[in-house]
Amino acid sequence: MCVAYPGRVVSIEGTHGMVDFSGSEVRVNLSMVPAKLGDYVLVHAGMAIQIVKKDEAKDWIALFKEIGEEMGDE
Repeated sequence: MCVAYPGRVVSIEGTHGMVDFSGSEVRVNLSMVPAKLGDYVLVHAGMAIQIVKKDEAKDWIALFKEIGEEMGDE
């Protein structure tokens, strides 16, 4: 199964940028989307594949956190 995860763009340099994933910043290829600083992007395999609304991104982040907590209980 493939999973994409949302993060916030904190810097851009050319076709790449740093994206904040709940406190961890990762270099991401932004060439497929017209992302701007502060945008939330959906990232899969190091590539931003879609710009998402902040509220939607926050909902997904909360869902992934909840899933992680539930898996930790097993």
